[in-house]
Amino acid sequence: MVEAGVAQAAARRTAAIDCGTNSIRLLIADVVDGVLTDVVREMTVVRLGEGVDRTGEFSAAALQRTFAAVDRYAELIRHHGVAAQNIRFVATSASRDVENRDEFVAGVSARLSSEEHTVVPEVIPGSEEAELSFSGAAATLATHLEGRRVLVVDLGGGSTEFVLGTIARDDSGRLSAEAGPALSTDMGCVRFTERHLHSDPPTQEEISAARAEIRRFLEEVGRHVPLEQAEAVVGVAGTVTTITAHALGLESYDPDRIDSTELSIDDVRNASLSLLHAPRDERAQLPFMHPGRVDVIGSGALIWSTVLEHIHEMTSGRVTAAAASEHDILDGIALSAGKGEG
Repeated sequence: MVEAGVAQAAARRTAAIDCGTNSIRLLIADVVDGVLTDVVREMTVVRLGEGVDRTGEFSAAALQRTFAAVDRYAELIRHHGVAAQNIRFVATSASRDVENRDEFVAGVSARLSSEEHTVVPEVIPGSEEAELSFSGAAATLATHLEGRRVLVVDLGGGSTEFVLGTIARDDSGRLSAEAGPALSTDMGCVRFTERHLHSDPPTQEEISAARAEIRRFLEEVGRHVPLEQAEAVVGVAGTVTTITAHALGLESYDPDRIDSTELSIDDVRNASLSLLHAPRDERAQLPFMHPGRVDVIGSGALIWSTVLEHIHEMTSGRVTAAAASEHDILDGIALSAGKGEG
């Protein structure tokens, strides 16, 4: 723990924005020696990637929703005294796929830039997305993962990243992350809902088609990331944490209860099947369910449970559980901004 006086003198206040297919999130944090102290953490479901898989471009309505969220985040950033040069805006899966990317970039830049500094949204490749997810999750991973080969899975709206790395201590005794082989796939809860799960609840034929495509993606992952070497699995982002909340039977969404919670693969499967087969109205009544996840959580649950079953098989039964982390690419972006990277 850094003493308050030292932290105050050495802290760099940063603003990280992660703009994904389903949601846009803001983290304002003070960064000291690679340690984040949250000031503000916000999430807004804007469904930026709505229809992108079909049309190849952002819709006017999706851009309007996203720009409205950026306007609100810009006010928070100014209120908390973050200099424009300490803002990092990262756009992921959906923004890599569209023809009208320039309209999106210009709209975001106009809202966040100052007279002295221009903030340019970064449409990062999947490999960097995976590395940022690993560093963000690893920043708070439990010490029992130290020295182990950890697979971090970032399950988003338009893509899912897989990165295998190691958690170790640096010379100062802090836990640090060393990311290794990684791959980003076009497999996410929004994309798969639009592509496969059209009924309410989905039919067995729809589920089978989606599961078959998930398996094909996992075969591709295995050609780039040695999944058989994994000794522990950590899942990040809203799909994984929502499934964890369901498995725990929470009466409200409680990040402290969810963060670092480890569930057996059987428990994940049971919670996932419950969400997948429940009708929309029933999912909407769950007390921990964010309204913006109601219609896509089924496909996300199918992806997460299938991923874990595959890893269990690839490791010959060694991996029997997975942990959820509330810390992910957003934390990785903030850490990189605190170092002046990006």
